[in-house]
Amino acid sequence: MVDTFREPLISVGILTNTKVTFELYGDFKTNVSTKNTNGIFTAEIINGEIVCNSVKVKLTSKDELIFEPNDLKTDTFLIRDVTIGVKFHWERKQKQRFSGLLKLKKDKDEIAVINILPIENYLSSVISSEMSAKSSLQLLKAHAIVSRSWLLAQIEKSRSLKKAKAKYSSSFESDDEHIKWYDREDHELFDVCADDHCQRYQGVTKIFTEIARDAVTQTHGIVLVSGEKICDARYSKSCGGISESFENVWEPIKYDYLISINDYKFPPENFNTDFLNERNSLKWIKGNPASYCNTTDKKILSQVLLDFDQETTDFFRWRVIYTQAELSEIIKAKSGIDFGNIIDLVPTERGKSSRLIKLKIVGTNKTMVVGKELEIRKFLSKSHLYSSAIVIEKSDIQNGVPQKFEIFGAGWGHGVGLCQIGAAVMAEKGHEFDEILLHYFKNAELKKIY
Repeated sequence: MVDTFREPLISVGILTNTKVTFELYGDFKTNVSTKNTNGIFTAEIINGEIVCNSVKVKLTSKDELIFEPNDLKTDTFLIRDVTIGVKFHWERKQKQRFSGLLKLKKDKDEIAVINILPIENYLSSVISSEMSAKSSLQLLKAHAIVSRSWLLAQIEKSRSLKKAKAKYSSSFESDDEHIKWYDREDHELFDVCADDHCQRYQGVTKIFTEIARDAVTQTHGIVLVSGEKICDARYSKSCGGISESFENVWEPIKYDYLISINDYKFPPENFNTDFLNERNSLKWIKGNPASYCNTTDKKILSQVLLDFDQETTDFFRWRVIYTQAELSEIIKAKSGIDFGNIIDLVPTERGKSSRLIKLKIVGTNKTMVVGKELEIRKFLSKSHLYSSAIVIEKSDIQNGVPQKFEIFGAGWGHGVGLCQIGAAVMAEKGHEFDEILLHYFKNAELKKIY
């Protein structure tokens, strides 16, 4: 239910590892000592306990260690070797600095590093981590509202599931079908993670412009709502011209505000968007329709694509080529199943944006239907494809076995909700943040709740 309340504190999972190195800048209180502490620490599990050492002090706990800054505005902590872009093609490690509380939580034989802070502080970093802190004010304001809405909706959903003691399932398995989606099953110890699985949060070092702070301040407490509920708002880099419906990507629930929309001021010309017909999908994905997110303007793209994102040069339309040996090995490695030689990749179900929801993999040893969209993307790439809006062309067929597969694709990401590149273009064209939001989230409205 939508209600007015105080700004909440949230918990963000930064990383989980067997050994953690961190640095405290300022004076921090702990839950296991009366003395303030600071400096460089290492923490690991020894004999079932968290053991945290510095040159000055040793701290231990059976379950958790909490470091609380004396001054929330000036005291910070730095975590080393934080992995960003987990399992993406740009995966790498960074040092990241954070404000708020630091919690080390025992998680079996590992330590979960958790940051606890006010949601508005968190959002200033999110909009600067997801995009450039130098983006336009209207784009950042729109993104702040989307990120705030999504987070509060996730927290409310978690509470409802726990209260109802409901078991959340995100997969279906049979001998000839493997259907899985990725949404909330990973996070029991904290509200959200800090990487692309949830939304990027890379600490206070990302917040280096007043415009990022202004975007959060000027939208303080504003969310998207539908009826009496906060919208489970979603976003991706590039919808590819048409956004996707929620139920085709995640759980089979329809939301009126997460329906498929054309990402332009009028429907695409000279394209039939009935993607039940594969010829229409082929023309769309290999075509170049007018769309807000169809841009090569580097000034606009630099607002959305951070340095490591710009390693991807094609996002609206792209192409990947595999040999038989490459593709069969990738699918075997990702699925754990030896399909043998890959004979065919057959689309069996598409969404409103032409994204594949189900794909039949036909091999000499095994045939199986795979879904949903992210699982398809994972099965067909060493990291994963930019999108499941794909068509596949086979060639060089020898004794019934294709030796070459050419995959043509549209868009980057799941395509549901806000299209970040499209929103950046709209802002550049003079659209205000509320116009941008109501373009992507039909049947929703804006409401200030704290």
